[in-house]
Amino acid sequence: MLDTFKNLTELLQYFKDEATCREYLAQKRWGGKPTCPYCKHDKVYNIENGKRYKCANPKCYKKFSVTVNSIFEDTNISLQKWFTAIYLCTSHKKGISSIQLAKDIGVSQKTAWHLEHRIREMLKVKEPIVLKGTVEADETYVGGKESNKHKHKRVTKAGTAGKIAMLGLVERGGKVYAQRIVSPSKEFIAPVLTKYIEFGSNLHTDEWSAYTEVGEKHYKHATVKHKLKIYVDGDVTTNTIEGFWAILKRGLYGIYHYASAKHIDRYLDEFCARYNTRKLGEVERFDHFLEKCSDTTLTWDRLVNTPLQLY
Repeated sequence: MLDTFKNLTELLQYFKDEATCREYLAQKRWGGKPTCPYCKHDKVYNIENGKRYKCANPKCYKKFSVTVNSIFEDTNISLQKWFTAIYLCTSHKKGISSIQLAKDIGVSQKTAWHLEHRIREMLKVKEPIVLKGTVEADETYVGGKESNKHKHKRVTKAGTAGKIAMLGLVERGGKVYAQRIVSPSKEFIAPVLTKYIEFGSNLHTDEWSAYTEVGEKHYKHATVKHKLKIYVDGDVTTNTIEGFWAILKRGLYGIYHYASAKHIDRYLDEFCARYNTRKLGEVERFDHFLEKCSDTTLTWDRLVNTPLQLY
């Protein structure tokens, strides 16, 4: 496949107007054969000079645009700005803040923040993930130091209280999966391991006891003794997943500065998506994500008013 763009300048030149953007999006959504988003009928009429379609099904006859039932639904932002935002969010290794994105594409910070979360919703993996072979697992925390917080917000003077716990799994040479967990105890770690790692795989962890029982029961479990400052023991290491955590934390602390427990899973989806497409070229990655735009919506009300989900 020939690259249509290799950088931001070329992307803006390629998507020079809304007609080009609509045609490109229709090709990626429907493979050149528009389908009614309401009744799934595969015969539609092109109307309004390509801006909209009309379903040919006599029981439907509804009109729709290429953005209906997608991440772009009901948007007042041009597709060119959307495509620019998608490119920036997925190509910058540590992400881009809503303040910077707002400046880059010419929208308000509030609009850019909502837009980024809608993109993260699109980046979420919808198909089941099964990691196998050699899989590394590790837990970590994010959150500010208690000593830096106002007194009325402090939970404790030390430790991990008040921080967000997360669990990450990475297939050696393959994909990564990460999610927020209530705490790094066996109760919350074991179900994630058994759901996302194929039984019989090699499981590499540190010596944290929460991995022991499930590791010995379902996997070929091996550990590295971090307390003894042993980080590699032959083939056994957790350096890959710790490298992912390093990128995540540099992004959260250096770019976003803060992510609440309510929204942290979407940030994890973003960082996982970039990691899992690290071997793709610019156009391949852009197309890969754009093809996932259907059946994905995130209204402002759902974004801000959905309560924190406890696993």
